[in-house]
Amino acid sequence: MEVAVSALRAELKSWIEKARAGEEVVITDRGVPVARLTGVGSADLLSELVREGLVTPARTTRPLHAVPAPEQQPVAASAARGTSALSGLVRRIRR
Repeated sequence: MEVAVSALRAELKSWIEKARAGEEVVITDRGVPVARLTGVGSADLLSELVREGLVTPARTTRPLHAVPAPEQQPVAASAARGTSALSGLVRRIRR
């Protein structure tokens, strides 16, 4: 599916929805293809991050009401220094 830059500007949201639904949209400038708009498989990214050990799946072994409030949870020393797995994940996503 192709769309001119001018039409893309006018109807950006609908073209993004088409890409999100799995369609590949080729953006043209005066009839010349200049870019491609595709959806991002967020489930694939999550699976990759789990495989690499950057995130872990949630565990539901305790009832939700038994989880301490965020201000009561201890902060690990590595998290205090900014070297937690989450900070590594943020650095990777920003690249």
